[in-house]
Amino acid sequence: MALSDLLYPDNPKRKQELIHLHQELLDCMSTNFHATNELVGVLNEHLGCTITPIEMRESSTVKENCENIIQVMSEIQHQVQKIDSDMKDKLEPVLYQKLYDIKEPELEKIAIAQRVFSIIFGEATSTAAMVAIKLLGSNHLTLTVSKLIGVLAQIGASVLGGVSITIIGLGLEMILHAILGAVERSQLLTAVRSYEKHLAEFKAASEKYQHAIHEVTSLVRQQVQ
Repeated sequence: MALSDLLYPDNPKRKQELIHLHQELLDCMSTNFHATNELVGVLNEHLGCTITPIEMRESSTVKENCENIIQVMSEIQHQVQKIDSDMKDKLEPVLYQKLYDIKEPELEKIAIAQRVFSIIFGEATSTAAMVAIKLLGSNHLTLTVSKLIGVLAQIGASVLGGVSITIIGLGLEMILHAILGAVERSQLLTAVRSYEKHLAEFKAASEKYQHAIHEVTSLVRQQVQ
């Protein structure tokens, strides 16, 4: 019996839904790659980082692409932690605490950060200091990165992880086979529900992640204009 007869035989539209879910997953992942590269560009240009930009690899699986973006997001986390360590090492405790005091004026925080960067790099722009303050003070960005890393790891470990990125353009049966692979008949419903569950979590975490990055990059654009 054909795979199409096994998967929701009384609901052919469900097949199209499954393919649509997969495409949504890829679109959302692509947007996250773009947003991540925007933040990488800011860190490299203004904070002297050397993080390599990433791109979705069509020849790779969903899991491999998840691992790729997780690696870069982890590097971003590491850089933010390094900035915090530099501030803590080179500032008096009172000044360091001011960086995280919500009552402290933003301009004062930027001036403090610029002083530290001048020691580290020999010179520092107000844009670099502003980016650093935004990253250090943004619990929103820190939490969204951590959340998205967790969701990506779950997707990579799920039945979705082994699916190749490049399936668009294939026939319906070939796409379904590519998505479901060797999943047994009794597990087909689980596979579809896995898509729905992970996609919902992924989209929610991605929206917050992209918004947090936009807050940083938009400030940079305003500063350099």
